[in-house]
Amino acid sequence: MRTLLNIIWVVFGGLWLFLGYILAGIVACVFIITIPAGVACFRIAGYVLWPFGRQVVPSPGAGVMSGLSNVIWFLIAGLWLAIGHVTTAFAQAVTIIGIPLAIANIKLIPVTCFPFGKRVVPGRGLL
Repeated sequence: MRTLLNIIWVVFGGLWLFLGYILAGIVACVFIITIPAGVACFRIAGYVLWPFGRQVVPSPGAGVMSGLSNVIWFLIAGLWLAIGHVTTAFAQAVTIIGIPLAIANIKLIPVTCFPFGKRVVPGRGLL
């Protein structure tokens, strides 16, 4: 079931979200000081491309710098990527088949807005 949902996800929005994260990661890596944000972007991009069957958990040892980085990230990229998730979720929710995808899309917003101090692991997944 997860594989089927992931394939449908990629076709109906996941690929575009993935490309958005890759673009944001490349832009972040252009400037030396924002390379950690670029790395976080690439980490999230893999999760956004194939989200079902994986989950986000707090990373042990994340400190104060993660919190500060999350605030900066939210102001520069997180808000815009979250808007992309909301827009995609709205388009997916128009059909009955797309409703689970829209729910999963909304559940991606917290990690989109605050990626530092979190990691993606195999597990329960989004649904």
